[in-house]
Parts: sequence; structure tokens; C-alpha cells
Amino acid sequence: MARVTERILLGPAALNPFTLHPYEIAGQTAMLDAVSNGRAFLGLAKGAWLDRLGIEEERPLAAMKEAVEIIKALLAGDDRGVAGERFTLTPKTVLSYPRTRDSVPLLIGTWGRATARWAGTVAYEVKLGGTANAEFVPVAREWIANPAVRIVVGSVSVVDEDGDWARERARAAVAPYLDVVAHLDPTLDLRDGEAPPLEGFIAGTPEEVAAGVIELRDAGAARVELGTPQGRTTTSGVDLICERVLPLLRR
Repeated sequence: MARVTERILLGPAALNPFTLHPYEIAGQTAMLDAVSNGRAFLGLAKGAWLDRLGIEEERPLAAMKEAVEIIKALLAGDDRGVAGERFTLTPKTVLSYPRTRDSVPLLIGTWGRATARWAGTVAYEVKLGGTANAEFVPVAREWIANPAVRIVVGSVSVVDEDGDWARERARAAVAPYLDVVAHLDPTLDLRDGEAPPLEGFIAGTPEEVAAGVIELRDAGAARVELGTPQGRTTTSGVDLICERVLPLLRR
């Protein structure tokens, strides 16, 4: 992608410092920035299901802050070290990769109020993943408390000429995410044990998908990520997004 594009930003949304050490994240980011001629961005998130891997999740926000501090220091060439509780960087430790820039745009993925508030002080973008709920966007804006930070919404998406088929495919794909994020969405006001609504996706015909993106954009989202599975196949779904959905968004 870096070789065949010239303008777009490239990066993961998002990597997880609990499963990949901040030093590795910084090195991969520096390399991507080098091969793309300074077009890399970095997304970080705590994620979910870490208990299935036996990974300790205690004080996740403190650990995220330490990870960001280490990554920023490594990208800037700062070798003073970082003494954290979860992550540390010994003084004089630097990257073995070339650095094109001293920093890259940072995206933080979260559904937590405290993390969103902190992200508003360090990030370029905050991502709300696994949802297509336009009502949550202004709530997240209040949490972030910084109008300069952009909001990104990442949604399971399926586009097909058969809108009913697309919605059924999306409902199956979004179910694991809803179990995690629906109970964190204050606009849904779910009671303990109450099943979340089978929504949280953007799916349907190209015209319906474009309408879903426009609704999120009108609610305040600066960017909408149309995530997997995208269509009957990834290739066919991406083709429809590029050929039929994007032209509707440029009007």
C-alpha cells in the first residue's frame, strides 16, 4: 500500500500494547513511516477478551499512558528512558529502525470516559470501535473535551446489491462486538443481563451504506471506518465501496 499510494495515511487501528510490547510497536511504526515517506499513523487500544489469553488487565489506563510515553520517546529519539509500573524503557535504549519523523499522528480506541478524557490530551483521533450508533458520537465528544481531536467510528460493514442479505451477514459478524461494547454505550441504557439490540453495523445496498456513513458524519464523526467483512468477499465489498459508496459521499 505504501508503494502504490501517495497521499493517504497508513496505519493500524489499533495495536494492543498488552499483546505487543511498546518497543515493537514503535519500531513497526517507524518502519511504516519510512517506507510511506512520512504517512504513517498509529492506533492503540486496550481491546477486549484479554482474559482468554491470561493477560492481566489491572489499571489499563495507567499502562496505556506508559505505553504511549515509551512509543513517543522512541520515535523522538529520546534515550532518557521511562520508568513505569507496567512498561519500562531502560535509559540509552533506542530503535534499531530508521526514523523519518519524531512523531506520528496517534489514534486511541476506547469506550471509557476516563480514557477518552486522557486521549483528548495526547491523541489526534479517538476511535469508537464496533458501533454505528450516531447518538453516541456527541456523548464521546463531551468525554474527550477537546474539539480539536477528531472522532472516528469503526463499524462492521457489509455492502451488497441485496440489502437484506447484507444486513443478515452483518448481524452475524457484529454479535461478538455487541457483547462487549453495547453495555458500555450510555445511550442504550441496558439493564444487567439485558440483551443488546442486534444493530451496531452499517449494512445494505451501496445507497443504504452511504446513508449510514452520512448519519455518523452529521453526528460529528470526522471519519468512518467500514470494517470487515465488507461484502460477500473482501474484494467485492471493497470494490462496491470504492465504485458505488464513495461517489455518494463526495456530493
